[in-house]
Amino acid sequence: MTEQSGTAPVTESAVDVADTLESVAATETSSAANPDTGDEAGLATGEQSTESTESTEENGATAESGATAARGGKGTRVVDLEREGEVAADFLETLLDIADLDGDIDVDIDGDRAAVAIVDSDEGRVPRRLVGPDGKVLEALQELTRLAVQSATGERSRLMLDVAGHRAERRAALVEIAQEVIAQVKSTGEQRALDPMSAFERKVVHDEVLAAGLASESEGVEPRRHVVVLPA
Repeated sequence: MTEQSGTAPVTESAVDVADTLESVAATETSSAANPDTGDEAGLATGEQSTESTESTEENGATAESGATAARGGKGTRVVDLEREGEVAADFLETLLDIADLDGDIDVDIDGDRAAVAIVDSDEGRVPRRLVGPDGKVLEALQELTRLAVQSATGERSRLMLDVAGHRAERRAALVEIAQEVIAQVKSTGEQRALDPMSAFERKVVHDEVLAAGLASESEGVEPRRHVVVLPA
């Protein structure tokens, strides 16, 4: 991969991550890694999150749109996202090399954010411990990768990281769960509360509920924060 400016600090970060990988695997993801932790971009952390921005990421999208206009439009934004993906890929490749772990890096753009995935390689499978129980290690690694990108680019990153297809599989399962609950709410006219979920998972459910013409909100505080689907 072509070397990018800012590679040195990114490499140093990867060394630090590799040295502490096992301890990361034993801890839960916390907002201490990044004040903008989670996928509810533009939100205050923890229970202060608002439902409208959690559902649509409206605040984050507005901020990104303003920044895009200031920097010269959509074409420039695509370049910025490609740059984020390249820096993230360098960071993760270095991490995998130092930790002697198998895996290839896929980089893409998903909507208005960079999407980076660690996938199985010809040499071997990605260690599933990089996902961790309930995806907690994946969440921590995503926040560390965002910090590495921010360190290299000077801009806050909203990139999404997947490992071994975990997020893609979880998204598909959540869509099925959301559709079942939506059908029940429409049939009974009564609200339904889902199990506690991460910010990423709640966002998937909110989007599915909105597409079905219903409303939803999040209640509770982490780690028990959950989605409530409301009747029309």
